[in-house]
Amino acid sequence: MAEAVQGHGHDEQNSIFKIGINLTIACLLSGAIIAGTYSITAPIAAQERVNLKNRAMKELVAEAQTFQPIQGKADWYAAQKDGKTIAYVVPAESKGYGGAIRMLAAVTPEGKMLDYKILAHNETPGLGDKAADSKFRQRFAGKAAEDMEVVKVPSDKNIQALTGATITSRAVTKGIREAVEQVAEYAAQKK
Repeated sequence: MAEAVQGHGHDEQNSIFKIGINLTIACLLSGAIIAGTYSITAPIAAQERVNLKNRAMKELVAEAQTFQPIQGKADWYAAQKDGKTIAYVVPAESKGYGGAIRMLAAVTPEGKMLDYKILAHNETPGLGDKAADSKFRQRFAGKAAEDMEVVKVPSDKNIQALTGATITSRAVTKGIREAVEQVAEYAAQKK
């Protein structure tokens, strides 16, 4: 009887060893498949991010013929027409009700807002996400940084808050105002 128990124990160890080998092989194969898939899709995803940014910049400054990266300024572009800079497209970010709001802002060399595009946000659907609507974005058009103050009462000079989304309105305004200030400062140094 003792011999039967020993033999059974040996089979158990052998079975555990086989399971371990099978799991190792499965992990190696899975890792190889994931690595292979990533090596194929990573360049495609990177190119798609570039394409999305280019489309967003073209939406913001439709008359621009080219977008030239600005040396020393991460993710800043000079929107050019006939070799002349007609706008700067720069990143903007601020903390809203649901977290970070990432934007792309188009600003004239004179420091006036043209338009912006929200790239990512977690704002409340039906309220804060209205900051991406053209009706709200138009409130910024042609304004300098000093005119970007959120008010609850309609005003031509300032930015009227979205109903029920004052925090989002303030966050977007803060991010855009900072972008406009940075562009105005940069453009003044270039003169």
